[in-house]
Parts: sequence; C-alpha cells; structure tokens
Amino acid sequence: MKCAMYYNNRDIRLEEIPVPEIGPDELLVQMHACGLCGSDVLEWYRAKKAPLVLGHEMTGEIVTAGENVKRYSVGDRVFVSHHVPCNTCHYCLNGHHTVCDTLRTTNFDPGGFAEFIRVPGINVDRGVFLLPDEMSYEEGTFIEPLACVLRGQRAANLRPSQTVLVIGGGIAGLLHLKLAQALGASSVVVVDIHEKRLAFAQGCGAKATFLAHDFRPEHLREVNNGRLADLAIVSTGAVDAIHMTWKCVDRGGTVLVFAPPEPGIDLALPLYDIWHDGITITTAYGGSPVDISQAIELIRSKTVVVNDMITHRFPLARASEGFALVEKAQDSIKVIIQP
Repeated sequence: MKCAMYYNNRDIRLEEIPVPEIGPDELLVQMHACGLCGSDVLEWYRAKKAPLVLGHEMTGEIVTAGENVKRYSVGDRVFVSHHVPCNTCHYCLNGHHTVCDTLRTTNFDPGGFAEFIRVPGINVDRGVFLLPDEMSYEEGTFIEPLACVLRGQRAANLRPSQTVLVIGGGIAGLLHLKLAQALGASSVVVVDIHEKRLAFAQGCGAKATFLAHDFRPEHLREVNNGRLADLAIVSTGAVDAIHMTWKCVDRGGTVLVFAPPEPGIDLALPLYDIWHDGITITTAYGGSPVDISQAIELIRSKTVVVNDMITHRFPLARASEGFALVEKAQDSIKVIIQP
C-alpha cells in the first residue's frame, strides 16, 4: 500500500509498505480522509522519531474485521482514535484520561497518512466510533481536534455570557472560537499574525480581530466595555503570545494554555498579579472517549460547523504540499489528505 513517509517537514516521501496484517481482535480500516494537524509539523517533536507515518485525524471504512470483533462490521464508516486510555488507573479514575500511561503509548498502525491502518484490539474496544449518516468522512477529520478543544474549554470552565480572547487563529484557535460561541460566550476576540486567518475569524462571528504585532490589552478593553477577557486561550506556542496573555485576563478570570512552547523553555510568571487578581491558569492536552463522543454530536448536529474550514485537499502523492502549507501557516485553514 502507499503511504506518506515523514522524514522531516521538507522530506515527505510517497512510499510502498506492506498492508498490515490484523489479529482476531483487530480491524483493518481503509483511509478515506485524514486531517493534517499543526502538531504534525512540530519538527522538534516529530523529526526525532522519523521515519514514520503521521496522521491521527483519520476516518475511513472497515474492510476486514477480526473473528472476535462483534461490535463492528465490514463496510462501517468510522473515526478511529489513535490514543486510548486504560480507564482503570489512578489518573483515569480521577478524570485525567489524557495523562494516562496507556493513552500515551497506544496508537494505530502505521498512521493516518496511509491507505490502510491496523486498529489494535484496545483501540477497537474504546477508540472506534461510527460516523453518523449525516457526517462526511471529511467532517469526521475534525472530531479529534474538536474533542481536544472541548476538553480545554471544560477545564477552563467556560460559562455562558463570558467574554473570550483567543490568541492564535490557526485551526485550533478557530475551533475555540466556534465552540465558545456554541456554548454561549457573549463575544470572542481573536488575535493572530496573519490577516487571512483574522478575516476567516470575522466571517465566523468574532466580535473583533487584531494583528498580533499591533495588539495591546487596551484594544480589548475598547471592544469589551472597558473590561479584559473572562477567559484567555493561548492557542500558539509563541512565547511573546503567552506573555501577552497574562495581561489580557480580567480579575477572577482564567487562562487556558492550550498550545505549549518547546520543551526546555521556562517562562517567568507575574505571580503576584495572578494571585492578587484571582486568576486561574489551566492546561489541556488531548481528548478522552467522552470528549470524542460529544465532539461527534456537536459536528453531526451542526452546532459546530466545520465544512467551511477546509481550504485544501491533497492525495497521498502530494502530501508534502500539504505539510508545506501547514508549516507556513498563512494560506490554509484545514488541509485534508485523501488516498
């Protein structure tokens, strides 16, 4: 079968590898669509594991089912979660599924940027979700990123009528915009370094948008009745953006650090101000099976519309073009890879 083998961001090769053989508890799924995630081009994270097949926002059709698999059938349209929790450890039992050791070590084989994937038994048990009839394969590629965003906003305790600032208008930031609106935020302001992304955010109903190099907390007060944000979401790993965020959250507000800087980068916190103003800082990584189930319903019901975010589609043979677009982070919103 064909796959897009990753060596680095500028070296993605169309290669032939064997179709994985499945065991009695496993599935073989033919990929129909796989989203390119911003994390796929984090070279400091990915290149050290190369060569490998990336892709974790995958939807497809079951073409072979192991003899012990009873819940799924050949022909089923599915989304497959690459990481799954054990559901029994200390972390899972306390609601922290995404820091579970099992979740951090599970995956499907070889990756979503391949014509077929093998779904291990543990993923079959708790990481395969039927696509609703109303949902296309392409829409299904948004399930995983929306689940991550949903988990983040739940951790930040977003409540109706709050004002939200999103710093970083990439695909994750725009999903934060759409979900916050769906959950009843009174207004959302978006900051980014690219005008095209800001224009898209405006089209999605952002109350105001600002270019990052021009943005100051005073601008937020001007469009928010003199107040800063109840919730400020950092959706970029840029250190300057993180430093700006502390200055943009109101008393009693929350900062959600959704995108991290590179490992080894330590940041100074204005801890007195954070303490004095009662500001909460929280983080979010990944999505649990519950988050995924809720994300599926949000997309199915069109509560969060995702079709309008797809800007580019490439076959596996041109996956390198998709990587280049996502790394450049200027001319694309969502890039989909197809067989």
